[in-house]
Amino acid sequence: MNEPKPIDRSVTPEAGPTAPRSKIGVLLVNLGTPDGTDFGSMWRYLREFLSDPRVIELPRIIWYPILYGLVLTTRPSRSGANYAKIWNREKNESPLRTITRAQGEKLADVLAGEPEVVVDWAMRYGSPSIRSVAERLAAQGCERILALPLYPQYSATTTATANDKLFAALATMRHAPAVRTVPPYYAEPVYIEALARSIESHLATLDFQPEVVLASYHGIPKPYSDKGDPYRQHCEETTRLLRRRLGWSAERLVTTFQSRFGAQEWLQPYTDKTVEKLARDGVRSIAVVNPGFSADCIETLEEIAVEAREIFRHAGGRNFAHIPCLNDSPDGMRVIEALVRRELSGWI
Repeated sequence: MNEPKPIDRSVTPEAGPTAPRSKIGVLLVNLGTPDGTDFGSMWRYLREFLSDPRVIELPRIIWYPILYGLVLTTRPSRSGANYAKIWNREKNESPLRTITRAQGEKLADVLAGEPEVVVDWAMRYGSPSIRSVAERLAAQGCERILALPLYPQYSATTTATANDKLFAALATMRHAPAVRTVPPYYAEPVYIEALARSIESHLATLDFQPEVVLASYHGIPKPYSDKGDPYRQHCEETTRLLRRRLGWSAERLVTTFQSRFGAQEWLQPYTDKTVEKLARDGVRSIAVVNPGFSADCIETLEEIAVEAREIFRHAGGRNFAHIPCLNDSPDGMRVIEALVRRELSGWI
């Protein structure tokens, strides 16, 4: 038998170009915002938002005549007027965009010691779009992307839609990055602690003691919940853990749901109806916190801080406080940083 020839280790392959070190993108995603308060900007934003089949589950043949024939002819003006009440006129943008940008910039600062990490932010509806930012991260050499949908509690109408849009963007890329998505964080100790500290700090600034504090979450249609969306359970667990951390009773911290749309039943109890009932029942001082929102937006700054306050006082209530969202506060940024660092494990 012929013996195999020994390998000549003095011969090495011709050196080729060294591939640049790949980067890791961290993408913060929030729900969305119109580009302006005018009719056209609101129309474009609402059309994109309300055309999402996860948001409105009706068949298009039923929903689209309603959307284009009624909703998009009347709602843009009304929504634009509400946005105008809270608009950041200095930057000519919604507070949600201002705050989400700040969250991205502050996260980039705390991750500055990880030179391979690139932080960016996007909106599910409106601009900057998830597609445009995913493409920008890929163009910067990001072969991996960690996406953090900034919704503490999971719902198909929020978390899943953000992931859908990201995956749709990847489907168009020749060289698509690998992706991880951060799971919902409704029960994370760092999140519960941040909420509790925020509540305690804000209540300490008031000249009254709220008899009841409402934990008001964005609602979803009840049929979505009945079909298996875990959102209600996640909200109730956040409230339960928050009560335990604060040492409050179920009567002191109450879960409610806001922002219902259309004629069908949504998750109850409704925030606006609860606020009115409390006042009519003789409660004179309340506060409202929004644990389902990572940043203040139209639903917190206008619907709660303005509309709910008016409902409460009109029904006989006296003292009303809106507790701000975590936003880009130190406690809020600790939550985001903790989640991102944990999910980047093994990548950096």
